[in-house]
Amino acid sequence: MCPVLGHLDGRFESADAEAEHRIAVLYQEFRGPLLRHVRKSTGNDLQWAEDVVQETIVRAWRNSARLHWEPSLIWAWLLTVARRIVIDGRRRRSARPPEVEPPEADTVSVPDGCDRALSAIVVADALRSLSEEHREVIEQTYLRDRTISEAAEILGIPPGTVKSRLYYGIRALREQLREKGVAG
Repeated sequence: MCPVLGHLDGRFESADAEAEHRIAVLYQEFRGPLLRHVRKSTGNDLQWAEDVVQETIVRAWRNSARLHWEPSLIWAWLLTVARRIVIDGRRRRSARPPEVEPPEADTVSVPDGCDRALSAIVVADALRSLSEEHREVIEQTYLRDRTISEAAEILGIPPGTVKSRLYYGIRALREQLREKGVAG
């Protein structure tokens, strides 16, 4: 018989005092071994293991009137309860998504249209640096969403000329944006 638990066979004056004393002795006697055992089943998570040990001791306190206080039986009961608490914890963790810390308010980007407006200003400035012929073709095809044939009819030039001006205009526009550090 365990020397610490051996004196628990005697009766105390109060059932509550007896239960409190038994739990105090139980905690003193089994906390270390139980914590070492539970750490293995929690993947060496000390905080979780301590929570499991604490919950196991609380359950022992709640059930103290029904427990058999023989050391080998109480140890088996503690291991069983602790194992079930770990299993329940794993099930809870797998049933819901992992918790994450909310991002800092300074790091959250809020779309405010500023980037888009700035890009539009830079592109408009680059378009102004193009020749009139190139700018007209880009405006008709890209900005007004017209086909090559429609742009040719509006501008009064052949479709082949529209294609050629569009090719060289886009090339010049990319070069202007590269110089401004916008395009890669």
